[in-house]
Amino acid sequence: MSIEEILNVKPLFYKKIDYLRMPKAFIYIKDKINLPPVIHIIGTNGKGSTGRFLAHTLLKRGYKVGHYTSPHILKFNERIWINGENVKDEELESAHQKLKKYLPNKLLNELSYFEYTTLLATFAFEGLDFVILEAGLGGEFDATNVFDKKISLITTIDYDHQDFLGNSISEIASTKIASVKKEAIIGKQIHNIENVKCKMENAGKVFYYYKDFFDFEEISYLKEKFKFPLFLFDNYLLAMSFLKKEGIKFDIKDIEDLRLTGRFEEIEKDLWVDVGHNPLAARAIANSLEKQVNLVYNTYKDKDYNEILKILKPKINKLYLIDVKNERIENKEKIKEVAKDLGIEVEEFKEIKKPMLVFGSFSVVEEFLKEYYAGKSI
Repeated sequence: MSIEEILNVKPLFYKKIDYLRMPKAFIYIKDKINLPPVIHIIGTNGKGSTGRFLAHTLLKRGYKVGHYTSPHILKFNERIWINGENVKDEELESAHQKLKKYLPNKLLNELSYFEYTTLLATFAFEGLDFVILEAGLGGEFDATNVFDKKISLITTIDYDHQDFLGNSISEIASTKIASVKKEAIIGKQIHNIENVKCKMENAGKVFYYYKDFFDFEEISYLKEKFKFPLFLFDNYLLAMSFLKKEGIKFDIKDIEDLRLTGRFEEIEKDLWVDVGHNPLAARAIANSLEKQVNLVYNTYKDKDYNEILKILKPKINKLYLIDVKNERIENKEKIKEVAKDLGIEVEEFKEIKKPMLVFGSFSVVEEFLKEYYAGKSI
């Protein structure tokens, strides 16, 4: 089977995960891959932007670097970024053929979509100086945790995926932090995670992105020059903390030409798209919007959309529900009921009415952009 055929038969979401499957598969390939030092990124929000800030800056500094992120918005290749470009189709197929060579067919077929693509990325990343692996779900049992890691970067930890990770911040933080094997840099936190930090201290040296690497003057200078929404600034500092620790110089100008797709991205005047999907993301967006907007929205069943809409309500003029083809998407009537209870007017999405924000998940942004770019050159 080709890589396209494999991807088409693997479900994107599992109600139950076999945590032994990935370690079993890794045994077959660990002596066959030649991965450079791995920078592991764990947390609830901000993993993608932190990883891309770091990858792009390392590239500007002359290093060969790969960044593994998920999910993708429009094309699978977005998940595997190598030296400034999404992986090419022929490189993916080559990595797929190598993977097929080393894994038994039964195990290859049993691997989840994310597990399979994680292994695929390791073959695509050979010969680089650094690899940045972004955890998909949690940390301790995540597919990315089987690899030897140079360091872990920990973004903000908040409530999300409670069905898998637990209902308290302590439980959620525990499973994420349990993936730390050597050193870690802790990014901005909004909850107290001191009660689980001891797990990191047992593993190795723990640093704090702010107090261990920056002074007030440098932060003020960087913030003044930062061109992205300010809620992403702490993610930039976390990424640069790794460079500071390694003695690698950087300049804020390194990210002048960086595009962060789907991160409060203004794709045209007064039209923003954001892949956020939880209360933490909603708060960041609400604080960044300077005017009321029409909200294009939909959500997965397991998200706290009552809280999300409550947070966004002061900035919502009208809510427009967009159709999304995904088994995890909530029944639209339930979302309408919650919105109406909050006093938010609801309509079906049919056309762009600016100012407008598209928000709710990668799937929501994907559906919108497919329609937006129809007949256009991306």
